[in-house]
Amino acid sequence: MARLSALNRSLHDTFGHPDLRPGQAEVIRAVLAGQDTLAIMPTGAGKSLCYQLPALHLEGTTVVVSPLIALMKDQVDKLADLGLEAIPVNSTVTGRRETDAIERIETGAGEFVFTTPERLAQPQFLASLRRTTIDFVVIDEAHCISQWGHDFRPAYLAIRDAVQALGDPPILALTATATPEVVEDIRRQLGRPDMRVFQTGIYRPNLRFSVEHVSGDAEKQEVLLRRLEGTEGAGVVYAATVRAVEAVTRLLQGEGFEVESYHGRQAAGRRHAAQERFMAGELRAMVATNAFGLGIDKPDIRFVLHYDMPGSVEAYYQEAGRAGRDGEPAECVLLYDGKDRRTHLFFMGGRYPGSAEVTALYHALEGLDDVSEGATLALLQEKAPAVARAKLRVVLAALKERKLVRERRGSRYVLQRRGVGDAELVRIADEWRQRAEADREKLARMEGYARTARCRWQALREYFDEPPADHCGVCDNCRKGLAALAG
Repeated sequence: MARLSALNRSLHDTFGHPDLRPGQAEVIRAVLAGQDTLAIMPTGAGKSLCYQLPALHLEGTTVVVSPLIALMKDQVDKLADLGLEAIPVNSTVTGRRETDAIERIETGAGEFVFTTPERLAQPQFLASLRRTTIDFVVIDEAHCISQWGHDFRPAYLAIRDAVQALGDPPILALTATATPEVVEDIRRQLGRPDMRVFQTGIYRPNLRFSVEHVSGDAEKQEVLLRRLEGTEGAGVVYAATVRAVEAVTRLLQGEGFEVESYHGRQAAGRRHAAQERFMAGELRAMVATNAFGLGIDKPDIRFVLHYDMPGSVEAYYQEAGRAGRDGEPAECVLLYDGKDRRTHLFFMGGRYPGSAEVTALYHALEGLDDVSEGATLALLQEKAPAVARAKLRVVLAALKERKLVRERRGSRYVLQRRGVGDAELVRIADEWRQRAEADREKLARMEGYARTARCRWQALREYFDEPPADHCGVCDNCRKGLAALAG
C-alpha cells in the first residue's frame, strides 16, 4: 500500500488540498487495499478525489465509467489542468482522435480512461483495455445500476460482464444517495456481495429545506415569483414535464428574469449553450426537467426550487443537493400541490413492460429466419411493434440477465434458450409489477415528506436509514417551532 507521506504529498502538491474531508481517508485506504468499495457521499463531499488520489499510487490505468459525456468532459478537463492525462472514449471522440485515444490506452499512456457504460460493453474496446494494466474500475452515479433506484439505466447492467472480461479488477462505486435496498441491489448487480460500504451521511447544515403548500398553477406561479424576488444568487427551477418547463420559462422571462429552459427534447446545441450561460453566471435561473443536473459542478447555486413534486425522496434529495456545494447557505424549496401525484401516476403507468411485451419480444427473436445472425434493435422494433423503443432495452436486459438472450458484436441480440413457456416470461414481467408497487410507495413517502410537521432533515435522515439526530433549526418546520416558542 502507498505510504502515507507519498499520499499526503500528492494531496498537497497535485490536488492542492491541505487535508482530506470526512470519509475520504477510509474510502481511499480501501481502494489502495484492493477492496471492492461503495462510497455514498453527498454532493460536494469530494467523491472524485476518492479515486483520483489512489490512482496515482497504483500501477496501471484507472477506468472511470460515467453516465454523461458532459460530466466526463468536466472531469477530464480538471485532471488536465492538474497535469494528469485522462483519455475520454465516447461517441463524441471519432476518427483520428479515437484512433489516437485507443493507441494511448494500449500503451498505458493515460493515468485515467473515461468512458460510458455503452462503450465499455463493446468487445473491441474491451480488447484494447485488456492490452494494458487496469488497477481498478470506478462506477460513477452507481445508483443507476439499480432497478430499485430512482434513475435506473439499463446500460449499467452490462458493466458486470465488462469488468469480468477485464479480469475482475477491484471496483469503486460512487453515489450521493442509496437506500439500504439500493445498496444491496448494487452489490447484486455487480456480483460483489462483499463490497464494503462507506456512508458519510447526507446531512449538510448549509441547506435550508422548506415546503410551500399550493393549489393550482396560479398559486404556484405566485409563490415562485415571490421566492425568486426574495432570494439572492442563481439557482435551478425543476419542473416535472417539458410543457411545465416551457410555461415557467415564459412566465419568468415575461417578468424580466434572465432564465433559460433545459430539457431532453431540445437540440443538444441549444442545451449546451444554455448550460454554458448558467455556468458562466449569466442566468438568474435554469428552468429544467431532471435531464439537467448530473455533472453540473457549479458550487455557488444559491437555491433549488421544485415547481412540481418529484416522484421519490431520493430524486428530490439528489436534485436539491445541487445547491450550496460551496458550503454557503442555500435554499431548497418544494412547491407541493396534491394534484402533482397524478402526473407521477401517469408516468408510472407507462414505465415498466408488461407480460405481453416480454412475450412479444421473446417470440420475435424466436421467429427470426436466421437465429445465428441475431437481430438489431431496429429489426426487433419492426418484429415486435407493440414494444415501445424505450422499453425494448429494459426487456432485453432482463432476458440477458436470465441467460435467455445474449448480445453479440455489433449490438445484435441472439436467442440463447428456445422453447421458453409463456409462464416463465410472465414471471419476469411480474418483477416489474413489484417495482411499480415500490415506485408508488416511494411516491407516498415523498408526499409524507411534503406534509410532515417534523424537522425536514430528520425526515430525510430517517428515509435513508441514518441514525436520528437533533432538529436542524433552519428548515421551515424548525423555524415555525422556534417562532412559536418565542411567541
